[in-house]
Amino acid sequence: MKIKAQIPNAVTLLNLLVGVIGIIRVLDGDIVSGAYFVLLAAFFDFIDGLVARLLKVQSEMGKQLDSLADVVSFGVLPGIILFSMAKTYSSSEYMPYLTLIVPMLSAFRLAKFNLDTRQSDRFIGLPTPANALFISTLPQLAIHWPKLGEIINTPLVLVAIAWAFSILLLAEIPLIALKFKNFSFSQNVFRYVLVGLALGISLLLGLAGIPIIILAYIGLSIIENSQGKE
Repeated sequence: MKIKAQIPNAVTLLNLLVGVIGIIRVLDGDIVSGAYFVLLAAFFDFIDGLVARLLKVQSEMGKQLDSLADVVSFGVLPGIILFSMAKTYSSSEYMPYLTLIVPMLSAFRLAKFNLDTRQSDRFIGLPTPANALFISTLPQLAIHWPKLGEIINTPLVLVAIAWAFSILLLAEIPLIALKFKNFSFSQNVFRYVLVGLALGISLLLGLAGIPIIILAYIGLSIIENSQGKE
C-alpha cells in the first residue's frame, strides 16, 4: 500500500473524526460549538479532494470514504444538533426524534450524488455541507437575535426546519456551484452576487449570518433558474 495514495484518505478520516467529536460535544450539552466542528469538517472535506488532485491519487475508495465521512459530519452531526435543540425546548418525549430525518436523507443524498452524472457544474438539490452549515449555525442566529431565537427554538419549528431542508436535499432543483468556467461577469453574475453577499453578511454577523447566506443561496439559484441562465 503506497503511503502517498493514503494521504487524502487520512485527511478524509480527519473529517470523520471531527464529526464524531462534534457529536460528542453536542450530546454533552455544548450545542453552540457544533457549528465549529461542521466548519472544520467542511475544511477537511475540501482539502482531501484538493490533496488527491495535487498528488494525482484520486480513487474510487477515496470517493466512497469521503461519502461515509460526510454522512457523519454533514448528516448525523446536524441531526443531533436539531435533536438536542428540540429536546431542550420540547415538553414531548417523542417530538425531538422527528428531527432525525436529517441524517437519514443526508445519507440518501450522498449516495444519490455519487451516482448522478448531472452535477458537474450545478448541484441538484441542496448539498449536505450547506444543509449542515445552515442547521449548525441556527443556535448562533438565535443568540444574535433573541426574538427570532424564540421562534427558532420552538420544537414544531425545529421539526419543520428538519423536514423542509431534508426535502431540499433531494429536490430536483438546480443550485449554483462555485465552479467558474471563465470569469466573465455576465456569465457568472449570480455567482459573483452570491460571493459578495456571503462576504458582506459574514463580516456583519459572523456565524449567525450563515443561515441567511444559505437562504440567499437557495433564493438566487431559483431566480437564476427562472431566468434560464447557464
